[in-house]
Amino acid sequence: MAEAAVNRALGLWLPARGGEGRSRREQHCWVHKTANFLNALPKSMHGEAKKDLHAIYQAEGRADAEAACHRFAAKYGPKYDKAVTCLTKARTASLAFYDFPAEHWKHVRSSSPVESTFATGRLRTEKTKGCLSRETTFAMVFKLGKSAERHWRRLDGDNRLGQLVEGVRFRDGEFVQDAEAQAAA
Repeated sequence: MAEAAVNRALGLWLPARGGEGRSRREQHCWVHKTANFLNALPKSMHGEAKKDLHAIYQAEGRADAEAACHRFAAKYGPKYDKAVTCLTKARTASLAFYDFPAEHWKHVRSSSPVESTFATGRLRTEKTKGCLSRETTFAMVFKLGKSAERHWRRLDGDNRLGQLVEGVRFRDGEFVQDAEAQAAA
């Protein structure tokens, strides 16, 4: 069962990797990562640790976030190395949102909005297990998606999506001009 869940999760990243295992920009969900970090700490430490984790992903830029990571490691490392190991292993994928426009950060840091959108569909398909054919399941999921779409909000900075598709680079939320383009100008 766990292997099937891992395979489904890997299937989500296959298109982002170009089908060849090349990782592009994977962003780990900070809501889920925070829960993982806190699981490695005693409950009495959760309030303080949560504030320290928020300092990491709410930093103004990658350098500030890296500094907050080092403070977290120094503070919790001596007693709670499992939490620090969890943080350091996931650092690159957890801070990938800094390579996107700043307007997108609040949308990219967490997968919770995506999960809540599909929660209704997941609930209905679990309740109707075995009662539907493949075609009627797809039709039901499509209709549930169309219904959920009414409550979606527009992505902040949607004018930047074209730049992302074209491969324009961002650093700490700001457009990065290549050295060649600067020399030509």
